[in-house]
Amino acid sequence: MIIGVIKDTQPGEDRIALTPQAAARLTKRGAQVVIEDALGAELHFGNDLFLKSGVTISTRADILKAADILLRVRKPSLEDINGLKPGATHISFLDPFNEKDLINTLASKNISAISLEMIPRTTLAQKMDALSSQASLAGYTAVILAAERIKKIFPMMTTPAGTIPPARVFIVGAGVAGLQAIATAKRLGARVEAFDTRPVVKEQVQSLGAKFIEIDLGETGQTKGGYANALTPEQLVKQREGMAKVCAASDVVITTAQLFGRKAPVIITKEMIARMKPGSVLVDLAVESGGNIEGSESGKEIVANGVRIIGFANLPGKAAIDASEMLASNLVNFIEHSWNKEKNTFELNLDDEIIKGCLITHNGNIVNAALKRA
Repeated sequence: MIIGVIKDTQPGEDRIALTPQAAARLTKRGAQVVIEDALGAELHFGNDLFLKSGVTISTRADILKAADILLRVRKPSLEDINGLKPGATHISFLDPFNEKDLINTLASKNISAISLEMIPRTTLAQKMDALSSQASLAGYTAVILAAERIKKIFPMMTTPAGTIPPARVFIVGAGVAGLQAIATAKRLGARVEAFDTRPVVKEQVQSLGAKFIEIDLGETGQTKGGYANALTPEQLVKQREGMAKVCAASDVVITTAQLFGRKAPVIITKEMIARMKPGSVLVDLAVESGGNIEGSESGKEIVANGVRIIGFANLPGKAAIDASEMLASNLVNFIEHSWNKEKNTFELNLDDEIIKGCLITHNGNIVNAALKRA
């Protein structure tokens, strides 16, 4: 069983799918792990560290040709898919609902494609949940970015010249990223408020020391997987009206609202931004899926009416060492879950609930039920 790991070639992507520590877990199981030369160089994981973990080093082309399982962070290029041997298993983030041509190509090439976004949010799968591990780092990074750019300090400070009040931070969305943003802002000493369409998260927000903003939207709830349901146009109007006053009083607003497999809702409008204080900072964590903030642009930092809007993509990648360690652990946990100890090999059990949730293509077909319904 050959497990191959290659670099991701997208600009600004420093994360890697396997670290030396995680690689050692696979080689101890008897897997032959082959990595692309200088896989971890940007993160100071030299080839020597991988070699000590029992890993061998090869070229990208040879790895694609030989790998039974290929690990990477991002979706593959057509060139990489063509280089894979038929029947191989490809594991990475795939964004399957928005990549129809990619998924069809993987199926046509007889590749078994695992989408990390689709791993079920269950207790058993928690240690494999790469989407959550990366979202947690995104929430942390968003607060650090805002703290760097705002022209004031976060904590209250008493000085001989007087008392400096704490910065006011408003977090929209209390999923994994939002809760980590709340916790980080509180650790920095800010006054934190948060809103989510799911009333069930109110207790979690309050347990972190933040104030939960309540806006009566009627029936909202969440999906079976724990994601927020899409709001109706009328509910979106009510939400914006309720949030406008909080945004106007805030120094920092961080939006994290995403709808799995669909375009992110616009919840901060230009009119709301115009009411905010000059010098305020907005961070849009949903910019890669359409954006929560009207006018935000992926990969850019812009100023509108004196308000700074940060639309940086790949926020987990700004903490690439920790992001890679977490992702590698998620991937190894996933492989170990499907490892046949008797045969000493990786096997896809099509009756397994976790595999059912995240297996997208197999034996030349699109097999994921949720994707087929969409």
